[in-house]
Amino acid sequence: MNRINQALAQDKKLISIYFTAGYPELEDTTEVIKRLADAGTDVIEIGLPYSDPLADGPVIQKSSEQALRNGMSTRKLFQQLQGIRDTVDIPLIVMGYFNAMLQFGVEDFCKACEAIGIDGIIMPDLPIDIFERDYKALFETHGLKFVPLITPETSEERIKTIDELGDSFVYMVSSSSTTGGEQGFGEEAMSYFKRISDMNLNNSLMVGFGIKDAFSFEQASRFTSGCIIGSEFIRRLTNAGMEGIAPFIKSLK
Repeated sequence: MNRINQALAQDKKLISIYFTAGYPELEDTTEVIKRLADAGTDVIEIGLPYSDPLADGPVIQKSSEQALRNGMSTRKLFQQLQGIRDTVDIPLIVMGYFNAMLQFGVEDFCKACEAIGIDGIIMPDLPIDIFERDYKALFETHGLKFVPLITPETSEERIKTIDELGDSFVYMVSSSSTTGGEQGFGEEAMSYFKRISDMNLNNSLMVGFGIKDAFSFEQASRFTSGCIIGSEFIRRLTNAGMEGIAPFIKSLK
């Protein structure tokens, strides 16, 4: 069983952390992963920095710009991740934009992920119908889960189509804005979480965008399998460095 599915099968709310590879320093990638795993993170999303992100808020954008200035690239990331499975056994997901995958070569990208031990891929700009037509078989060949995204505006019909294609979790974007905003969730967001939960999808649900602390984590995970935290983690990493990782993860529980 894929490590993502193993994690989702646990009787707990999962903490998934997104961070930008090559930030704060180029060679910090594996150290961040190891510290997150040691601190009790359940899933790690490794962000491949991109120069023109669609959904990233200012905190993640700034970290991506710095990582690119540091010299981060797809090839560099794959070099850094060699041997990561010797020390880390929780699910690892690469999150990036499809252009970077295309430039590297989709099949070569999938092969590299499999060789390293990557469990899944999140590509916000890869349309689900294009994925199904051109890449689904390739992902499956290399043991990679494709994690689709939905928003409050996604129709129920579309959600059902997305659910049929996936077999791990659906990334529920908590709002239609970019990442890193708001404090806690209002009635509208909570209603959205419950509405999707009540659809009883085959895939599990994980909420991202707007989770900052134990309160917002509890809110968003009430109707889902857990939460994805990106902007707030990167903010803490920027301000407190590596030593701030474990206390931040502990503060969410």
